[in-house]
Amino acid sequence: MAATAGNRVPQKEDASYKLHFRMINEQQVEDICLDFFYKPHTITLLSATVLNLMYFAFTRDDGKSDSNLRVGLLVVVFFFLVISVLAFPNGPFTRPHPAIWRMVFGLSVLYFLFLVLLIFLNWDQVKTLMYWLDPNLRYAKREADIMEYAVNCTVITWERVLSHFDIFAFGHFAGWAMKALLIRSYGLCWTISITWELTELFFMHLLPNFAECWWDQVILDILLCNGGGIWLGMTGCRFLEMRTYRWASIKEIHSTPGKIKRAVLQFTPASWTFVRWFDPKSSFQRLAGIYLFMILWQLTELNTFFLKHIFVFQASHPLSWCRILLVGAITAPTVRQYYAYLTDTRCKRVGTQCWVFGAIAFLEALVCMKFGHDLFSKTQIRYVLLWLLCLALITLLCLYGMVWYEQNKMKSTCVPSEDRLDGSVADSCRLVPDGAAALRTSLQPTKRRRVSGRNRFVNGHGTKTQ
Repeated sequence: MAATAGNRVPQKEDASYKLHFRMINEQQVEDICLDFFYKPHTITLLSATVLNLMYFAFTRDDGKSDSNLRVGLLVVVFFFLVISVLAFPNGPFTRPHPAIWRMVFGLSVLYFLFLVLLIFLNWDQVKTLMYWLDPNLRYAKREADIMEYAVNCTVITWERVLSHFDIFAFGHFAGWAMKALLIRSYGLCWTISITWELTELFFMHLLPNFAECWWDQVILDILLCNGGGIWLGMTGCRFLEMRTYRWASIKEIHSTPGKIKRAVLQFTPASWTFVRWFDPKSSFQRLAGIYLFMILWQLTELNTFFLKHIFVFQASHPLSWCRILLVGAITAPTVRQYYAYLTDTRCKRVGTQCWVFGAIAFLEALVCMKFGHDLFSKTQIRYVLLWLLCLALITLLCLYGMVWYEQNKMKSTCVPSEDRLDGSVADSCRLVPDGAAALRTSLQPTKRRRVSGRNRFVNGHGTKTQ
């Protein structure tokens, strides 16, 4: 009996671990509004896809070999996404629909496999593939060959400053707003912003377009575009943290404007998680994990510039912005899964989307190094080592500042209260999470209400309202 009881404990722990991992790897939909969109329709989907495949296979003109190959590849991608909807995990998000996040994961796997194939091709084969995708790439030129950078930096005029506010500046601003929504930390966002400008300085000897005037780098990039985007994103975070998440079924709403509003709100988060990347009792492992997060983030940003420089296409080309959109889409569940792995002791492994994202980042770097051998042969190792050292020091200073801020916040929150009946003085620190409880609290969605049942729960500070 003792042996049997002893064997049950690991089984319970294993079941709890699997359930907890599933919460970040395959989140379940709790409040279903329309059952039709969440019930499995596998037979219907199979019948529709097979019938459409039969129709196009026997009715389209197959006289053009080039068109046959393009259509065939598109159909392969389509069927792979269908299988993704049926078999792949949807990750930590359920809005607007889990099927969308499964397709995002499927696209990331396809991109990962494409990078694996690319590594085993030679330069002539890669150029043939690119020219087949877009024949105009034969005449493409590098941006560094047709533009000048960091010229006449002492000449500062309004016309010159305003000329920098183009579509790319708006994309820069919007990109940082989205990054702030994902990271949800002023400290980490500003650290990434500043370290990226240092990254440009250290890799300027490889990519000439990293050269910028001081006012462009400090004022326009860091303060206006980065700072404005971070402020907008964090403002959105504060709004979503304070919001009460009470989701009613669209069938329960009788007015047409109410139904339209509920349909639009389907594209907003189902709940919001308060993020604490660091607390005063964090370990060295947490510090190393955040440093690795910073390295991967910088590497992904560097890959964007190295890829378009080595394979010669403009930033406005579909190859560039499609990759940026794909990486941006897979970054959202990746950051959530990595945060859970880093801060929750019950999470023993990273999520599948996080794993694929890390593999993509390193594969892109390998592709750049293989086909940009002439470029990387000019690398000055001391600059790379100094870059890693500066990144480590700035990350350490940032995290030290975050810990110092958390400690002072806890001290300022723990104020004595004299409202007890016996007249004794007690410290009211109930609202400040501590230790392991802090990690558990940081993973819970804030002010999330469930409409099912008689009681509606509000995950603010553990209170319950009727």
